[in-house]
Amino acid sequence: MSISASQVKILRDKTGAGMMDCKKALAECAGDEEKAIAWLREKGIAKAAKRAGRAATEGIIGSYIHSNGKIGVIVEVKCETDFVARSEKFQEFAKNVAMQIAAAAPICLSADQVPGELLAKEKEIFKNQAMAEGKPENIAEKIVEGRIKKFYKEVCLLEQPFIKDDKLTIQDLLNELVAVLGENIQIGRFSRMALGEDQQDDAAE
Repeated sequence: MSISASQVKILRDKTGAGMMDCKKALAECAGDEEKAIAWLREKGIAKAAKRAGRAATEGIIGSYIHSNGKIGVIVEVKCETDFVARSEKFQEFAKNVAMQIAAAAPICLSADQVPGELLAKEKEIFKNQAMAEGKPENIAEKIVEGRIKKFYKEVCLLEQPFIKDDKLTIQDLLNELVAVLGENIQIGRFSRMALGEDQQDDAAE
């Protein structure tokens, strides 16, 4: 069914969740606002969004060294209090994020951090591929949009499927942790180094 912009705005005002999350919740719940609110709460998104504005000045630097000693990662994970930073769940999350970065090699945290030049280059490649397949230009544009979404899932840490459970993204894991610990939690800078590479992959908030 069609979800109107006004429905999305009302749900966003009530939950504090992002526009795309609200739209997805309404679509999943056939436009039923109460069910959509429950859906967002179950996913931890509503709670996470409401806490996102609070200062996260504590945390830890998580790290991971692969068993062969040739790949290493450090990642900044922030929260509001030292008490949460020292908790087992928070420490485990930081370790899992470091392992994710080691295995999946994201280049940035989220889609809005993908370098403009790289995004333009990928779009051009995808469009040329679609045109070479004989697709009309209007169809090619839709194909490009779909392939860019897939590209984001490959290179953006928050959108990557979790290596231990591909039904969840790193954003899902983050939302769940916020819901459990009750604090604003953020992934900040990270760096991945592989032996023999000329440069390391860095990302900032």
